[in-house]
Amino acid sequence: MSGPNARLLLVDDDPSLLRLMTLRLEGEGYQVTSADCAETALVLLAKQPVDVVLSDLRMPGLDGMALFDEIAKRNPGLPVVLMTAHGSIPEAVAATQRGVFGFLTKPLNNVELRDILQKAVHQSHVPSKDEWRKEIVTRSKVMESVLEQAYRVAQRDVSVLITGASGTGKELLAKAIHQASPRARRAFVAINCGALPEHLLESELFGHAKGAFTGAVTEHNGLFREADGGTLFLDEIGDMPLPLQVKLLRALQERQIRPVGSAKSIPIDVRVISATHRDLKQAMQEQSFREDLYYRLNVVNLQLPSLRERAEDIPLLARHVLQQSGERHHVQVNRFSEDAMQALVTAQWPGNVRQLVNVVEQCVALTNSPVISLALVEQAVAQNRSFWPTLSEARDQFERQYLVRVLKMAEGNVTRAAELAGRNRTDFHKLLKKHELSASQVSEQADELE
Repeated sequence: MSGPNARLLLVDDDPSLLRLMTLRLEGEGYQVTSADCAETALVLLAKQPVDVVLSDLRMPGLDGMALFDEIAKRNPGLPVVLMTAHGSIPEAVAATQRGVFGFLTKPLNNVELRDILQKAVHQSHVPSKDEWRKEIVTRSKVMESVLEQAYRVAQRDVSVLITGASGTGKELLAKAIHQASPRARRAFVAINCGALPEHLLESELFGHAKGAFTGAVTEHNGLFREADGGTLFLDEIGDMPLPLQVKLLRALQERQIRPVGSAKSIPIDVRVISATHRDLKQAMQEQSFREDLYYRLNVVNLQLPSLRERAEDIPLLARHVLQQSGERHHVQVNRFSEDAMQALVTAQWPGNVRQLVNVVEQCVALTNSPVISLALVEQAVAQNRSFWPTLSEARDQFERQYLVRVLKMAEGNVTRAAELAGRNRTDFHKLLKKHELSASQVSEQADELE
C-alpha cells in the first residue's frame, strides 16, 4: 500500500541525498517527512504517526541502530528499514535479529527499495493476533460473533453503525475496529453528538474560521481534520440535530468539509463509525433522522448484546475490573467471595457493562479486606440499581410505563386507549410495536409489565 495513505519518515545526515530520496519516494506515492538526524526524527515521531521509518545507519550522534532501539521502546511494532554504504552480512544479520525490519546497501536498488517498503507498510497495518481487541473481555459466543464481524469489516474502509443499549461498550468496539484497520496508526477521535448544542457541535466537527462568530478569536481545525487519515467515532448519532445531519451527509458524500465562516472546502480522508442506542428506523418514521444519512452510515450494522445476553461474561468482567481498579487505587484486593460473585451474576444490570464497572469500583473503594463480600456487592448494586439513564432512556421508560397504564385504564381496548393518549389508532399501534407490547399481553401480565 504505497499510495497516498502510506506515511514515511526518512532520516539521513546527507542533505543532497535527503532531497533526492524525498523526491523519489514522493514519486512512488509516499507522504514523506524528512529528518537530518535521529534526534530530530524522534521529535517528529512524537508529533505525528508514520507507517515506516527509512534511516541511514551511520550518522553523527545517535546512529541508525540507536534510533531503532528508541523507536522500539516508544512505538513498538513500527517497521524500521536501515540503509548503509558499508553494509556487511554479519551487521545485517545482527540488525534483523534485534528486530530491524530490513537492511539495504547503498547505492539503493529501486526494485528492492520498493519491495521492502511495501512489505513494511503492510506489516504496520496488520495487528498482532487479538491485539486489536485486547480491551474487550469476553467468552460469550454472541460477543465473539460480533467481534468476528467487526474484524472482517475493519479491513474494508466502509462506514459502520454500532447499535445497542447504553453501557454495552459501543465506543470500545469502535476503537477495536480502528485498531484492526489499516488506519490503526492514525488518530481515533470520538464525540458525543447529543452532548453539545447545535452550533457548538458544528464547530467541533467541521472547525471554524477566525472571526466566524463571537469568541472565534483563532481558527479551529475541527474533529474531521483532527481525524484525517484515521477514524471519527460519532456516538449517539441519533441525537444529532436535523440541520447538522444535512451537513454531515454532504461531507460524507463529497469527502470534504467547509468550516463555519469559511468559503473554502477542505478535502478529508476519514472513516466514520457511528453509534446509537435509539431505534433509527423509528426516528426516520418520525422524521427526526434522515433516511439518506441512515443508509450512508449504516453500510454495516453491528448489534451489541446487553450484559444479560452475555451473562457468562459477568465473572470475567468483574474480575478484570477488580484487578484494574485495585492496581489503580493501590488497594490489596484479589477476589470476590462465592456468594458475592453469585449476586453479581444474578443481578439485572439495566446499565450493562458500564453499571457493572461502577459497582465493582465502588466495592474496591469501600473494602477493607482482600476479598469482596456479599454485603458490599449488595450495597453497591442497590445504590446503582437506579443507574442514571440518559434522557432518551428515561423518555422510553416513561413512554412504556404510560402505554401499560393507559391500556389498563382502557381495559385492553386499543381504540379507547389511543383516545386517552391523544393519538390516532395507527400511531398508537406504532408505539406498542416500538415497546413490544400488545393489548392482550397487558391484560394478562399487567403487574409484570410495570
